[in-house]
Parts: sequence; structure tokens; C-alpha cells
Amino acid sequence: MPAGGMGAGKTTLIKAFVKLLGGEEQGNSPTFGIVNEYHNQEGGILAYHFDFYRLNNPGEALDLGLEDYLREDTWVFIEWPEMVAQLLPENSLTLELRIIDPSRREISLVK
Repeated sequence: MPAGGMGAGKTTLIKAFVKLLGGEEQGNSPTFGIVNEYHNQEGGILAYHFDFYRLNNPGEALDLGLEDYLREDTWVFIEWPEMVAQLLPENSLTLELRIIDPSRREISLVK
């Protein structure tokens, strides 16, 4: 779950993960659609990619069915995970991205 400010590279990081995992689609930010679904070469679901930047409260994620997505046996990537932190499983990982300068980013494991 990448966290970080605007322009830190969260979507770029998720796109790289999807590609490394064998995703068929080019990843992009689901800012307006809230969630994107990526497929593997066999057509099965490889990952879900959420962007919770526009959420007003965690209840909206529940209304979208976040709990159901998290129960599936697939990757789930979330931009702006701090918006739904109390809904995430204990075994989730958060990576924080920070802009060092226009061409460099720093990634750290938060939990």
C-alpha cells in the first residue's frame, strides 16, 4: 500500500508491481473510478488497485465493498491507505514514498 504526497510516485510504483507480477494491462491511476482491476495472462484477476484520495470517510470504502476485495486471494494495492487504515488487515504492508528531488524518491516500509 503506497503512501505519500501528490506526485510521489505511488501510481508508478503500482504499475511496476503489476508488470512484474505478469499483468496484461498497463496500470493507471483509478482516481475517478476508485478501483482498477488487472488481469494475468490467463485472464484471471491478478490485482485490484484502489485510489482513496477522494474518500470523505472510511465508510465510503465499505460501501464500495473493500472488505470483499480484501478477502479475495489476489493482490490489493491502495493509494492513500491512511484514509482506510482501520479497515486494513494486520498483515498489510505500507510503503511510504517521499520526494527527495525532481528525479529521486525515497521508499520506506511503514508497517
